[in-house]
Amino acid sequence: MGEIIAVLSKKDGNVAKAATTMLESLKHRNVETFGMATPSEIAIETTIKAIQDQEMNSHLIVGHVFSRILDGDRPQPVDLGDATLVFEGRVYSQAGQVSDIKTVVKKLQRNYEGAKSLVKEAHGDFVFAMALASRIVAGRDVVGGRPLYYGENEELAALASERKALWRIGIGKTDSFPPGHIALLDKHGFGYERINTLTYSKPRRITMQVAVKELQRVLLHAMKERLSGLKEVTVAFSGGLDSSIIAFLAKQSNVDTNLIHVSLRDQPESGYAKKAAEELGLPIHVCLFKEEDVEKAVPEVVKCVEEPDPIKVSIGIPVYWAAEKTAEMGFKVLLAGQGADELFGGYKRYVDELLLHGNEDARRMMFDDATKIHETNLERDFKICEFNGVELRLPFASFEIVKFAIDLPLNLKIESKQNTARKLVLRHLAENIGLSSSVSSRPKKAIQYATGVASLLRKIAKRKGLTIREYLCRMCQENRQTDCKI
Repeated sequence: MGEIIAVLSKKDGNVAKAATTMLESLKHRNVETFGMATPSEIAIETTIKAIQDQEMNSHLIVGHVFSRILDGDRPQPVDLGDATLVFEGRVYSQAGQVSDIKTVVKKLQRNYEGAKSLVKEAHGDFVFAMALASRIVAGRDVVGGRPLYYGENEELAALASERKALWRIGIGKTDSFPPGHIALLDKHGFGYERINTLTYSKPRRITMQVAVKELQRVLLHAMKERLSGLKEVTVAFSGGLDSSIIAFLAKQSNVDTNLIHVSLRDQPESGYAKKAAEELGLPIHVCLFKEEDVEKAVPEVVKCVEEPDPIKVSIGIPVYWAAEKTAEMGFKVLLAGQGADELFGGYKRYVDELLLHGNEDARRMMFDDATKIHETNLERDFKICEFNGVELRLPFASFEIVKFAIDLPLNLKIESKQNTARKLVLRHLAENIGLSSSVSSRPKKAIQYATGVASLLRKIAKRKGLTIREYLCRMCQENRQTDCKI
């Protein structure tokens, strides 16, 4: 596993220096190799200097930063015959097994048509870029699980798994690559084709009983895919509905399951998490932090998040701690419940919208959140975990579950009254699989508040005479992140 880059000169210049600069900016913990390729030449080395010594000369180059998670993971780029490939993510077979890079290569042998086929048909979360003779072809899965950004200036058009790689070569304005699309990069810049995207439609006619059975089936399949090839796994565990369902199903899959609970000290949620772990019969590792730990984590999290967003950083700090502890304990894969709130109505704003503007507007709000989940949640958490040398896997963010949730009627998710227990279909699922009522009926509390991080971050900023955003912008500026402005 790792991260990818791709860069093309609009003026037929040599982009080797730009490519190595991008690769250097993506160097994290546990990196084994750096890879770089023109359409006809590949270099894979353990240091950037060794790559530079190859003295590549091409107007377009793709590259890869490699960290091993599974035994089958291999350094890249990969030779496609008349092109080269960098690929990041996981693709799953129809049987729910992880497909190796050879399967992906077979799909892509037809070049552009193969790229379209992969985005349209493949199950999983992935991004890729192919270097052809005169252009680069890139793509991203339909949900947008793995981060990918793009941008251009007068000289260059480029892609990267992190924005900082684009900033380092003088591309200041960056955007998230649209999920379910293919991009063509040539001397004119970017051209996009929509291949497979989420669509809004009328809700299905379905009862709660049938919906629960269908959700259980697709969630079990998503778990099978994301546990494929693993003997052990950790779960980011709050003791709430989403993480308890994930933990229970992981245990039922006969994978050695360890729960990671992170929080500031003296938070009541830690007691709930311990009780829930006891009910599940799973070992829990409770990691409690202090104010100085938050201050220590902020610069690293801002560096990963790559923007001074108070909510993203407040959520990102507990994710950072969970990934860090997972790595310290020697585990490689972290499961989490991200996506459930957007898909099944976990946020209070959905109920507010329903009460104010009616069913259709509330459904539309939830659909819009589902289509933007890659930007609001997934990219943040994948980058934080990658920084710590841990692979994040999110069962609720599988395409099959996202599509299922979008098509559900609203009354199976939320009720038209204040103080309702949201995510109704998930709560029924929890009861159906045997979780206790203390889990299935427990109200949602956002992680940034449950852990105490949000209020402490506000306190730290105030002590410095700053708002939270001003405090985070200073961190961005220290990291030379070009889109961070007060």
